[in-house]
Amino acid sequence: MAVTIKEVMVEKQDAAFAELLRVWESSVRVTHSFLSEREIGRIKEYVPEALRKTPHLLVAEEDGALVAFAGISGRKLEMLFVASDKRGRGIGKELLQCAIDEHAVNELTVNEQNRAAIGFYEHMGFKAYARSDTDEQGGPYQILFMKKI
Repeated sequence: MAVTIKEVMVEKQDAAFAELLRVWESSVRVTHSFLSEREIGRIKEYVPEALRKTPHLLVAEEDGALVAFAGISGRKLEMLFVASDKRGRGIGKELLQCAIDEHAVNELTVNEQNRAAIGFYEHMGFKAYARSDTDEQGGPYQILFMKKI
C-alpha cells in the first residue's frame, strides 16, 4: 500500500488532533518503555500544544488514514512518530528523508534510552555531538543531540 506524505497546518486541522494523538501514543508505548503510565499521561497533555507550536508538520497517510507524522522547526526535527502497527515498513525513513530534502533538516534530539531510534538516526546519517541529563521539560530522561554528518 502506498504512503502519501503531505504538510498540514495544525491550526486548521484541529479535528486531526485525535488521530495525531493516537499515532503519538501508539508509537510512544512501543518505543519509550522507560516511561511510566503516569509519565505518558502527563506528556500527552502537552502534545496538542507542541503540535500547534511546530511550524511544519508532515503527515504520512495510508489509505486515507494517518499512520505517522514528523514535526520540523527551522532545520531541526522536533518529533517523529510512527504508529506501532506500521513500524519497520520504511515510513519513518520516508518522512525523515522528506524533512531532509524539503526542509533541510540537519539536527534532532532523541531520548538516550530509545536505542532503536538512535540506531535509525545513525543509519540516516546523524551523529551524536552532545548529551543532556534531562529532557526539554527538565524531566529525568537523558537526551542526545544529533547532527547530520
